[in-house]
Amino acid sequence: MKTNVTQVMMEEHQLILRMIALVEKNAGRVARGEFRNWRFFLDAVDFIRNYADRFHHAKEEDVLFAALVKNGMPEKQSPIEAMLMEHDAGRAHVRGMEKAARQALDGDESDIPSLLEHARGYAELLRGHIDKEDTILYPLAERVLPEDLRPAMLDAYQAAEGRTPELAETYRQMVEDYEKETI
Repeated sequence: MKTNVTQVMMEEHQLILRMIALVEKNAGRVARGEFRNWRFFLDAVDFIRNYADRFHHAKEEDVLFAALVKNGMPEKQSPIEAMLMEHDAGRAHVRGMEKAARQALDGDESDIPSLLEHARGYAELLRGHIDKEDTILYPLAERVLPEDLRPAMLDAYQAAEGRTPELAETYRQMVEDYEKETI
């Protein structure tokens, strides 16, 4: 039986999807005039940048994708290139969401339409992105990566996590706290 090198990524996706659900829900509430907690959107940006991007995508890009390329998957015109392009598109949405949320927090709510556009755009992009990874790329990785490479990949994941101790728990707690607020 092969050592699973994508299960940890799929588990991390679950927390990311929970934050995306909060972003979508609160964007809808803003649009209906029911929500004005701009700090939430800045916390979501913080979560996305630190948990989804630095913590999760770092393992994905630096370990999993690198292993796939090393084992014959092309870097260009490939699923890896498509996933990296979507990571970059997500980062652009995050920058837009942050800019509009900061303005709103400072009392200028003129860019709320942009906040909503970027929040919803990020959520839609990431839902599709995670689905492609979980149903296409990760199963492919599990089929093609040789067993002798897998323990080192898990070690590299642990090393990446070790550079940011407590980060996963901090962001899990953040998501749980916001989920309690929206019940």
